Amino acid sequence: MTKQSIVGRVVQLARADVHALLDGAEDPERARDRLVRDYADTIGEAERVAARTAGELRLLEADHAEDVRAAAEWGRRALAASQEADRLRAAGDAADADRFDALARVALERQLQAENEARTTAPAIASQREIVDRLRAGVERMRSRLAELGDGRGDPAARTRLPRAAGSVDPLDPTSEIARFEQKLRREEERVRGHRDPAASPLDTQFERLTGLECRAEVEARLAALKAHGPAALAARSPQHDVP
Repeated sequence: MTKQSIVGRVVQLARADVHALLDGAEDPERARDRLVRDYADTIGEAERVAARTAGELRLLEADHAEDVRAAAEWGRRALAASQEADRLRAAGDAADADRFDALARVALERQLQAENEARTTAPAIASQREIVDRLRAGVERMRSRLAELGDGRGDPAARTRLPRAAGSVDPLDPTSEIARFEQKLRREEERVRGHRDPAASPLDTQFERLTGLECRAEVEARLAALKAHGPAALAARSPQHDVP
């Protein structure tokens, strides 16, 4: 079962109107047994997917934190190289000053790359967190329903104590919350895959060239800010890219 479909199944069972399902069944006890199996199987699968997704989430968060640290470190290196270039230029050593300015530009390019990686990872982290939260919350609700189904076995009157939910949810309904959530996840996965796809169309190449020009312009702007404002410019241009 895919990650999206298990989320839909969990939401469906967590919201199912168990009371109505049993009352409408020709054989309530047989229907109860089937529901118990469905709940037990789905709980087990949801727990496995939640554990796997939580592991993937920890890796994404570690990568994100490393990108943030790398961006800060490259910024510090750029500042040190720029300051050394200014010192050498003031001492009349233009050639070595240009060499250190070139090093500062390389460091700023690496800083931009790390920042972009952190920015790209943030939406995927948010999506994975949402999956884990939904699965864990759904499992808790399903456990409660499963316990009520067990408590009601052999006691027809117990069905009246089963809670009525907001109604069953059809995961195939394009207007349902599940469908919208699955579409959101698919769009995010496609966006990440597109970001990493090595095959580029001519139009992609043109945009990459434009992005390269923007990157060089940003590097020059950051280098100018470092020379004008020093550490203050470094702090202002080093966002943490925290994940909401």
